[in-house]
Amino acid sequence: MDLLEGLATTRAIRRYRDEPVPDEVLRDILFAATRAPSGSNRQPFRFVVLRDGPAAAQAKRLLAGAARTLWEDKRRRDGYDTGSGVERDSPKARMVATMQHYVDHLHAVPVLILPCLVRYREPTPTEGASIYPACQNLLLAARALGYGGVLTGWHRPVEDELKQLLAIPQDVFIAGALTLGRPAGSHGPVRRRPLGELVYEGGWEQPAPWAVDPPGTRHTGAGPPRVG
Repeated sequence: MDLLEGLATTRAIRRYRDEPVPDEVLRDILFAATRAPSGSNRQPFRFVVLRDGPAAAQAKRLLAGAARTLWEDKRRRDGYDTGSGVERDSPKARMVATMQHYVDHLHAVPVLILPCLVRYREPTPTEGASIYPACQNLLLAARALGYGGVLTGWHRPVEDELKQLLAIPQDVFIAGALTLGRPAGSHGPVRRRPLGELVYEGGWEQPAPWAVDPPGTRHTGAGPPRVG
């Protein structure tokens, strides 16, 4: 597909069909991931791919347990079951249903990928720039090949257990937990805030007259309240 179309239609996919991801598809997706830029072209990213077998099953169970706990706390703290969340077909209620399904079935995702950063110096605020572009490449490649995924931080409470289980060195940074599979639903145009709210020219909150969404763009209501 056209690259710009892929960028505008790559959704976070949290529901997967119960089918494996073939070796050749994983190869092509991970190849695209490894083409991403990194600081000084050191390519410090490594990807631990987990599909079947005892270690993969245990890693998925660890992640699922952490995800359930974190999601329950977020759901309560952010009031997902109040306001429009009680309306069955509201965007808020649909997000709750999607997230709940995701954490309830996370132990059975077709593929779990741990993107890791091999540190060559003390941690810095900018080190993510050497691995997160690779994660985005991975998700875009999955979209192009008819698959989908989502990058999460659910691994953080069980990072030490995952490192021990998978023999990941302690000085390696696990940058996220990425799930992957054939979508149970579909990709499609993503909804985001209007371009004019997100792009400034010449200074903070200075409008850019050219920052206009393409015709037919649909927007989300998420994010901070809009002014005016």
